[in-house]
Amino acid sequence: MTAADAIDPTVPPSGTGCVECDADGGWWFHLRRCARCGHIGCCDSSPSKHATAHAKATGHPVIQSYEPGESWFWDYGSSQMYAKGPELAPPHSHPDDQPAPGPAGRVPADWADHLD
Repeated sequence: MTAADAIDPTVPPSGTGCVECDADGGWWFHLRRCARCGHIGCCDSSPSKHATAHAKATGHPVIQSYEPGESWFWDYGSSQMYAKGPELAPPHSHPDDQPAPGPAGRVPADWADHLD
């Protein structure tokens, strides 16, 4: 996949939280958005690392932070971070009132012990 094919700025995010964690009742530390298809997955510090699993399964190499106030991109193919990139379709982060870690009500009291 070329760099131009790795990002589709017209695709909206798949939701407000990690797709797989929401489906199985899990929780996340931070969220990442696939720049190609909009899939929202949890970061590599989260117990399940769904964003990386999505990139490996689909071949979609570029993610963007889905945290409020963050706009950086990560390219799994080159293992490089980019401070800037194209503006993706809104919204640009999970809701401001959604905690990190999240979602509210599913994060264990000892959550920090579960982070990588």
